[in-house]
Amino acid sequence: MVKISVEINKRQYEMACEDGEEEHLHALAAGLDAQVGEMQTSFGQIGDLRLMVMAALMVADKLDDAQKTITALKDEIEGLKEARAAEIELSRSNEDEFATMLETTAQRIEVLASRIHA
Repeated sequence: MVKISVEINKRQYEMACEDGEEEHLHALAAGLDAQVGEMQTSFGQIGDLRLMVMAALMVADKLDDAQKTITALKDEIEGLKEARAAEIELSRSNEDEFATMLETTAQRIEVLASRIHA
């Protein structure tokens, strides 16, 4: 574990993260700091704890929206996979039908050709 310092709302916080995750944690902290800054601009000084709770709820709301979007996209992908499988099956069926018709036509042509030569 690596310890780093992040700044949120002009306060330093010591955090621990896995080796190599420092930059990611700094980016997350910067995003939260920006969110807190926006809220502070909108609501003024309402206390650090309340500000952090409100910011956490906003982040949780964004995460919830993202999870709903992911679920909807997964459902859409599953539907597309099913539609693709049905189209492939239909295509194979059409190919088989076409091959049968072509074979029947070829046999008729052979019969006609043999009658012409006879």
